[in-house]
Amino acid sequence: MYLEIINENAEQSLTDLLQDWAIPRKVRHFLRTKKHVTVNGEKVPFHTIVSKGAVVGLTFDEEDYPFHQVIPNAFIPVEVLYEDEHILVVNKPCGIKTHPNQPNENNTMLNAVAAYMNGHPYVVHRLDKETSGALLFAKNPVVLPLLGRQLEDKTMYREYEALAKGTLTHDFTCRQPIGKDRHDKRKRCVAKNGQPAVTHVEIIKTEKNATRIRCRLETGRTHQIRVHLASTGHPLVGDPLYGQPAKRLYLHAAQLTFFHPFLQQKMTITCPTPF
Repeated sequence: MYLEIINENAEQSLTDLLQDWAIPRKVRHFLRTKKHVTVNGEKVPFHTIVSKGAVVGLTFDEEDYPFHQVIPNAFIPVEVLYEDEHILVVNKPCGIKTHPNQPNENNTMLNAVAAYMNGHPYVVHRLDKETSGALLFAKNPVVLPLLGRQLEDKTMYREYEALAKGTLTHDFTCRQPIGKDRHDKRKRCVAKNGQPAVTHVEIIKTEKNATRIRCRLETGRTHQIRVHLASTGHPLVGDPLYGQPAKRLYLHAAQLTFFHPFLQQKMTITCPTPF
């Protein structure tokens, strides 16, 4: 795989630049010994100072970045919200999984994106099968850890719109830890010894027997919004696990905000709410 990246960072050595791009030490060793790095089309030593605007070329062999084979599925439509040479944001429909759990699965968004790209996409974060909305993929293994670091550092923001059962009267924040449900392996529950979880809830509009809300996550626990809202006595409308099933779960990833590591700019991708 050959990748060209325009350096938007301040002037620094090639060694420091590759470290800033979170390229693993082992892979940096391969790049250096194989002379698989160029700057503006020329092979250069790693102490070379790289100026802003320089084009850095990286060549990766398959053994540098092993990847799991994904079966492409061109029959699942892919609605693109944003795309460049490094990242892809798509609108995941309700009822489709983010990625396969078994080697022979081919009916997930990862399979669809693999067919769309005719390549090897990488999942940055996931959405529940029942949740629709903005889903972020890395198009190469270099950008993946840079985006993953933002998830870990809580500098990537995800906002959801949902419909909660009943009438909510004020904005609030849920900070109850979430753990596995001992009685149902499909479910999660509020648990004293669970993982920390923080969900900020803002009321958008009160409707008949329901409240339209906006939720912002500080953490990314499985079923986090669903569990937190159910714990308040206001489960999401259409939730088959924590409420009552309907034609769909009324939960949608409406906005995704992150910092593009190569364009050096803040990105906000919106996805219109379908309900």
